[in-house]
Amino acid sequence: MMKKIYVIAALALATMPLAAQETYENAKIAAEDLNGTARYVGMGGAMEALGADISTISSNPAGIGLFRKSNVSASMGLVMQGGSVGNTLGGSTTNVSFDQIGFVFSRRTSRTSFLNLAFNFHKSRNFDYILSASNSLNNNASQNKQTAWKGNEGWLYKEKKETITGGEEIYVPDFSAPYYTCNQIDELYANKLYDKENGWVYYNAKDFTFNRNHEGYIGVYDFNVSGNINDRVYLGLTFGLHDVHYKHNGCYSETFDPSIGSPFDESVSQMSIVESREITGTGFDVKGGIIIRPVEESPFRFGLSVATPTFYTLTTSSYVYASKDDAAVSKNKYSEVDGRYKFKLYTPWKFGASLGHTFGSDLALGLSYEYADYSTIDTRYIENGYYDYWNDAYYDRSSSDKVMNQHTKQTLKGVHTLKVGAEFKPIPNLSLRAGYNYVSPMYKKSGYKDGTLDTDGSYCSSATDYTNWDETHRATCGVGYSIDGFNVSLAYQFSTTNGTFHPFTNNAEYETVAPDTKVSNKRHQLLLTLGYSF
Repeated sequence: MMKKIYVIAALALATMPLAAQETYENAKIAAEDLNGTARYVGMGGAMEALGADISTISSNPAGIGLFRKSNVSASMGLVMQGGSVGNTLGGSTTNVSFDQIGFVFSRRTSRTSFLNLAFNFHKSRNFDYILSASNSLNNNASQNKQTAWKGNEGWLYKEKKETITGGEEIYVPDFSAPYYTCNQIDELYANKLYDKENGWVYYNAKDFTFNRNHEGYIGVYDFNVSGNINDRVYLGLTFGLHDVHYKHNGCYSETFDPSIGSPFDESVSQMSIVESREITGTGFDVKGGIIIRPVEESPFRFGLSVATPTFYTLTTSSYVYASKDDAAVSKNKYSEVDGRYKFKLYTPWKFGASLGHTFGSDLALGLSYEYADYSTIDTRYIENGYYDYWNDAYYDRSSSDKVMNQHTKQTLKGVHTLKVGAEFKPIPNLSLRAGYNYVSPMYKKSGYKDGTLDTDGSYCSSATDYTNWDETHRATCGVGYSIDGFNVSLAYQFSTTNGTFHPFTNNAEYETVAPDTKVSNKRHQLLLTLGYSF
């Protein structure tokens, strides 16, 4: 059969009343960075048992209970992407970021006990990142071949009877009928890849180029009450509000192989899929913690903490179009698909344990461990207009997307985070800090984006690519100086994560396998904090 690709045009994808997000997009929202004050970052965040830093309001709320004076602080800095990065979509590799502002109000309730109230804003995620990848495509692979494969398997559209040349009646796809396991990329390709005489057709590609610019952040607004009992037991409770601002713009291009087949439009030697997505919304969580100093004569202490899932209500919108040759030339735009929907996302529970010890007033050492099982992320449909007869009111009720949640269990896993840090004061007013983090991989090596799932999370997916990221290593250092209640701190953080990029899901049976492409995320952060204690 002659293999060919047709100029892309497709049915518009209607906005869906019920929808849920896809595993790889959800993982971006659920993960967290190391961020906060310059002291916290400089010590690698290993302060959950040491306390007395406002950034512990999120990691172990009991740490606020160690404050003996009221305090205000604010932090900002630069985030820079390292390595050789192609920048074809207008994103910047260096960005200014306002990262933290907060205060602690401390009040003595007895000779050895305090009651503290605190508020803090910080960015738990900074999405600024440019991802670039390119590679050859062998084994007759191509993105449009994925759609043809799904069409051959009968996974795209219902069928109807039609008569072809010679009077023979055959079953053909009914493009006016609701689709099944069809994403927005399939919508761009599908009804131009089907030929009544030859069935589902496609065209092979010899290489691909991919660029995506991510930007935005998740802001966390934490409200805390904490205190201590006889300077031996410290307790804290934090209520957090999360504010999501995420968007990306991407372009995936394939160069067709002229040695096999011939395109319908002879001028088409390359096809580009240009895609953008935005996710916004809010969520909340509750965090609790305890720090105990078991021996009265010793400053050694240990801490325990727990955080509920963050209960998000999110809205995502996407826009995809296809063009030939040059994605930047609007006259080459062929067709477009967009969609917008609302869904809920519940992140995993988090559990932490920590140790801290000080040696006089010169040296402090911290060790922290955290565990979160990301395979338990709960992606949920929103059922609009649920009527509560008891209260005579309408509500939005949600239910788990069991199909997508099962895919999440097969793709993600539990993450172990280990943090170590130290602070040394060569003179009373000067502090030198260093820290290190190890974060185990969130993604299973066997994980992949499954475009055949019968769920709205797949239907509304606007890209076929995915990246399985490996472990993250963070190295930090910093310096601080204080005088008359004022303090200034500077921190540097370097983090690195390697991953394996896939332009689409491999399918050996249908001869569409793309080679693994190695990518990395190297990030440098400079952070400045100004504070005052009174």
